[in-house]
Amino acid sequence: MNQIKNVSSLTGGGGRAQQAFTMAEILLSLTIIGVVAAITLPSLTGNINERTWNTQRKALYARFSQAIALMPAVNGYGSLEGTIGEDFSQDITTDNAAETFVTAGLSKVLKINNICDSEHLDDCGIPSKITTMDNRNLSNFTSSMNTLVGFNSMFNGSAPSQVYSSQLNTKAAAFETANGESILVYYNPRCMSDTKIVDANYTQPYMCANFVYDLNGTKGPNTMGKDIGFITVMYPSDPVVVAPMPEPVSSVGAAKHIDATRFCTNQNNETRLPSRDELMAMFYNKILLTQSNSYFWSTTLGEKPDTAYHVRFSSGSRHLGSRDSQYAIWCIKR
Repeated sequence: MNQIKNVSSLTGGGGRAQQAFTMAEILLSLTIIGVVAAITLPSLTGNINERTWNTQRKALYARFSQAIALMPAVNGYGSLEGTIGEDFSQDITTDNAAETFVTAGLSKVLKINNICDSEHLDDCGIPSKITTMDNRNLSNFTSSMNTLVGFNSMFNGSAPSQVYSSQLNTKAAAFETANGESILVYYNPRCMSDTKIVDANYTQPYMCANFVYDLNGTKGPNTMGKDIGFITVMYPSDPVVVAPMPEPVSSVGAAKHIDATRFCTNQNNETRLPSRDELMAMFYNKILLTQSNSYFWSTTLGEKPDTAYHVRFSSGSRHLGSRDSQYAIWCIKR
């Protein structure tokens, strides 16, 4: 009798023997977990990266806005040689304008570690290949786009009957910040203030400095809208600093101004139509964004009743038109 065991203890009290998982079942479970992880982890990692980049972008914009506000001037830095003509349309054979803007101006109000001239942009972490917002690959970026006109050929246009569209083809410069960002600088030391012209006029002369930034240097993905973005400074007096982050160009087509505004605000709580200055900055950085040559609406209303500004991306011309007119929609993130 002493050798009789309690059946209840063997069956867990329920009368049935407990069964463990077999090795095959364990392996199957692990396989399922692995498949689910492989599917979800890239998305989770991508979301984390997006949040990190957004935070870095906002912090960089805040630092640049504060720095520009502290500068006594944003124009007039550097020397220019080889310039011919009042419209500044001739190529400059020698200049140090962008580099001097950084060394003598920006470095006084912003922590900068390393400064590079147009021939050594790679040494400041500027990637040689960049993926644009519309998935084009820009190869040899540091060598083919190391001048203002190389970055945006429309800066070398001519329209003497209106505000000059041509500018100085200054050489680019680059620097690294104390926070590890790599910044490419395009500079116009003769930028002009907003003349309040309501007729068609070209936006190029209003740009004083344009910064293309890479939040993590050459690490990647080196893609516009992710670790790549831009900050633009316009007007030498009371400068305006903007850093729009465009969404992909809308396929909705043309719309009246009020419908274009609603379209962007209805996307989500972070998107809106760009202001006039933000839209101008998007034109300056067109090579990073799109090949579209459309007219795009801005939120900025005109001085005349029921008018608003729009910019033509084939030429960089700025127009004031009726809000009942129909132009393309391009939303940006807040």
